[in-house]
Order: sequence, then C-alpha cells, then structure tokens
Amino acid sequence: HFDDSRTCLASMPKSKRNKLVSLTRAEAKGRVGKEALVEKVQQCLEEYGSAYVVSFENMRNAKLKDVRALWTHSRFFLGKNKVLQIALGRSEEQEYKKNLHHLSQLLVGNVGLLLTSKSKEEVVEWFDKFHESDFARSGFIAPKTMELEEGPLPDFPHNMEPQLRQLGLPTCLKKGVVTLLSKHTICRAGKPLTPEQARVLKLLGLQVAEFKIKLLARWNAGDVEILAEPSEAAVAGDDDEDGEGVEIDEEAEEN
Repeated sequence: HFDDSRTCLASMPKSKRNKLVSLTRAEAKGRVGKEALVEKVQQCLEEYGSAYVVSFENMRNAKLKDVRALWTHSRFFLGKNKVLQIALGRSEEQEYKKNLHHLSQLLVGNVGLLLTSKSKEEVVEWFDKFHESDFARSGFIAPKTMELEEGPLPDFPHNMEPQLRQLGLPTCLKKGVVTLLSKHTICRAGKPLTPEQARVLKLLGLQVAEFKIKLLARWNAGDVEILAEPSEAAVAGDDDEDGEGVEIDEEAEEN
C-alpha cells in the first residue's frame, strides 16, 4: 500500500498566515529616525539664536509649505511632539539648554517649534500680520450668521440643482435657472458647521476660515517668555507621535 500523504503535504505551498515576521528592522528604523530628529533639533538650537513654540489655527499643509518657503532662513519642526519634547528635555535635569524644559511642556496638541536667528521684533511683527483665508471645514465655528435670499442663483448651472437640494437648500429649476424657493440660513454664528454647510459655503466661494500661526512662547539664551495662551483648538489638536497628517521637518524625515 502506497501512502501519498507525505508527498501531498510536501508539495503544498507554505501558508503566509504562519509566516513569522520580524519587526526588529522596522522598530530600529523608527528609533533611528527619532534619534536623528532629536539630533537635528539640538543642532538647530546651536545654530539659531531663538526657539518659539507656535500653534496653528485652521491648519492647512499647503499654506504651511508657503510659510516654510518664505522662512527658509529658519526651521520649523512639527508633528512629533513627544520626540521634540525629548530633544528640548522634559525636565530641568534632562533639558538640552537652560530652561528649555519650560518650552517642552508647551509642546502639546496642534503646535510646533520654530528655530530662528531673526529678532523678536521681526518674528512678532511678521506673524501678527500673517493670515490666509481659506474654506471652512466641518466643525469650524461660524464667525457670523450667513443667509441666502429667496430668488434665482444664476452662478449655479442647472445640473447642480439636485446637489444643492441634497445639501439642504430649498431649490428648484425655473425656466432652467436654479432658484431658491425661500430665504435660507446657511449657518449661525457660534455654531459648528456641518459637512453640508461647509460644502455650501465652498460652492458659494465664501472663505470664512483663516489659517494663522500664533506665537506661544520664546526661548533665547536661557530666558523664557510666554507670549500667548494656547487656544482650545490647539490643545485639543492632533498630538500623534508619528505626525500622521501633519508635515514634519523635511530634512529629518528624509534621513
């Protein structure tokens, strides 16, 4: 009698489910990347005279890139708060330079680090003036009540009428023209926008949000100055150690 069970088993492909994957290489790569970021921040602390903790209102990565392009003489680090805290030092015993641990304690939420040789006056003046309008997103607190009056909406093509109706606008087609059947409140002051309201504002071309960068604190030669209190939005912002969805320091990421 011939038993072919061993032959069949030998010829069967190995199950991928049973394959053991070592995470050592990935973990080591992540650790090396974080160590490189710590080293880069500390190098910049030597190179630049001042460090600022900055917070972001209505963060937009594209607009942040524009700011980076204008501030090539300085360096921004963000998206890895826990690693940045380590670079500065989380306590007086661990701090890289005198009193940096006070800055480290502010690296929570939607914030980042700016290292620059520009004078305090130059930095404060530039960021006080800087703001960029943008379309609001869902959850944004409406700054004012906005309404549409009854009547034709000639800026919209006829084939958009069903979409406007789905977004909550009381519309119909009258002689091929999109028409609002009654006065409609798009949003109310002080209330968070729904996804539908944010979409309507964008379709109307209304940019009610502003991207701003706020200076929270400054460190220079061991002295720390608190410049502003962080907003609730900044404190509640993304504090992901890996910085998902937030642009981090470009050179450190490449290394």
